[in-house]
Amino acid sequence: MPDIPDLTAYIMTGTKYLLPILALWILLRCIRSMLREKYEPETWAWLLDEDGAALPVSHWESIIGRSPSSDIVIDMPSVSKLHASLQRDGDGDWTLSDLRSREGTYINGDEIDILEPVEDGDTVEFGDAVMTFREIDAAERAALERRRTAPGRFVGPGVTLLILSLFQAFLTLEFTITAAQEYLFPICLAFFALMVTEWFCYLVTRSVRRTGFEPETLAFFLTTLGTAVCATATPEDMFRQTIFIILGVALYFFLGAWLRSLERVKSSRFIAAAAALGLLAVNVVFSEAVFGAKNWLSIAGVSFQPSELVKVLYIYTGAATLDRLFARRNLFVFIVFSAICVIALALIGDFGTAVIFFATFLVISFMRSGSFATVFLAVSGAAMAGFLVISVKPYIADRFSAWGHVWEDVWDKGYQQTHALSAAASGGLFGKGAGSGWLKDIFAAETDMVFGVVSEELGLIIAVLAMFAVIALALFAVRNAAQGRSTFYVIAGCAAVSLLMVQMGLNVFGSLDILPFTGVTFPFVSKGGTSLISCWMLLAFVKATDTRRDASFVVSRDKAPRRREEDEDYDDYEDYDGEEAKA
Repeated sequence: MPDIPDLTAYIMTGTKYLLPILALWILLRCIRSMLREKYEPETWAWLLDEDGAALPVSHWESIIGRSPSSDIVIDMPSVSKLHASLQRDGDGDWTLSDLRSREGTYINGDEIDILEPVEDGDTVEFGDAVMTFREIDAAERAALERRRTAPGRFVGPGVTLLILSLFQAFLTLEFTITAAQEYLFPICLAFFALMVTEWFCYLVTRSVRRTGFEPETLAFFLTTLGTAVCATATPEDMFRQTIFIILGVALYFFLGAWLRSLERVKSSRFIAAAAALGLLAVNVVFSEAVFGAKNWLSIAGVSFQPSELVKVLYIYTGAATLDRLFARRNLFVFIVFSAICVIALALIGDFGTAVIFFATFLVISFMRSGSFATVFLAVSGAAMAGFLVISVKPYIADRFSAWGHVWEDVWDKGYQQTHALSAAASGGLFGKGAGSGWLKDIFAAETDMVFGVVSEELGLIIAVLAMFAVIALALFAVRNAAQGRSTFYVIAGCAAVSLLMVQMGLNVFGSLDILPFTGVTFPFVSKGGTSLISCWMLLAFVKATDTRRDASFVVSRDKAPRRREEDEDYDDYEDYDGEEAKA
């Protein structure tokens, strides 16, 4: 009889080259949809001057002033650089506040201080600038929304998700060849459950008429890589990892729905701060040291890291609405809260997480204050505190002493980094195939050195694309910052992606000996329950920045007034750029 060729070799070779192509295709489609499609601002009201020219109010919270950085720019000498703030709540009510301007702010001739109600047709004065506040009604709002482009017109999210499903199917096919027989069923079941979860989420968002699914697709792509890492390193934990994925996605939708109401968010920020401090206190008192850090807590046989959940609570507490940004007391309270969190992490010995928290603090404090002096003082204080921590925590000092010299001590201080570098190099561009590597047998390979595991088994191309997926989320949030409805969403979204970027950088560059090895996880990819859950919850902050037409379920469709009682006709007028604007 003729010899029957071994099909497994052909399958592994084919999928090895096909997986990077599919991964690149997924990333490019998401990037094009998120960053290249036309992006139009929302319009909520107009400020009409005495000549009929109009300035659009594009945010729920807008700064009015002479400064070019203001949301609404009035270039008149009598107008202060930051003159006033105009705010809208979820019920559609507007308030106007003076920001200690030289000439004052007036509504219908009466000078105001802070949070004074302003209604449609009111005359508002900013120095010598006299304007009429005009709120758009429901019909105008609908007409303006129809002019905006909905996402998915050129890059269909369903097609992108289908490509991701193919990526997952071919990855599962590789594991059917390389995995041990006893783990074959749980691995296949885990990937199937992941595909069902992502399609269920997609159908849920479509059922509420939301068309933007790019951030979720990137998160599911990274989670797929994390599932592959778990399947190759700890296949006995596949069921538990699947439960954590489903729980993380569920909490993502819960937090996203919660964020729809700014009033609810503002009223619960102090509760979130208390919960964060409580978790850290419990961690300091009751946790046990594991490899130098007391960052694990065990309850009823289930171990978790409270600091991972504190990341979400920290951003939730630190982000602020516009009415709180100009109160120095609020910034001082946030600085004290941040100091307590970082001190607690220092006591725990979790240096990597402390660095992540500090970087997030810098982003939030700068966005809240706009002051480089505040950031400089914070960096100076952190540098001194860092030297103190290193001096009293010898295991942290050992990591710093090995930095840049890992090849001089391959079997001790440089053991993990040298093995990660060797494995990544041996995988080449396309990898050895899922489950075919050896780095998985090294301690903490599935968490601290996950970049090396992905590089070895799936190739450097996919490992780098995983990094670019996180970078794409960051660019998306930063791009949305100019369009955000509220400063809370903008600060929270930018802080969340900053945290993810710093965490990814410490993980990747630490394992490659470019930065000190801190032992933090790669977002969505590293194995771990609380880490995965926190990453999905942080994604809700990113989603809250997305104000594209009918893109995000976190952004509510707010009702405008049904009709206008005034007789004045505002159907036609000209904006400040000289273009005719139709309501």
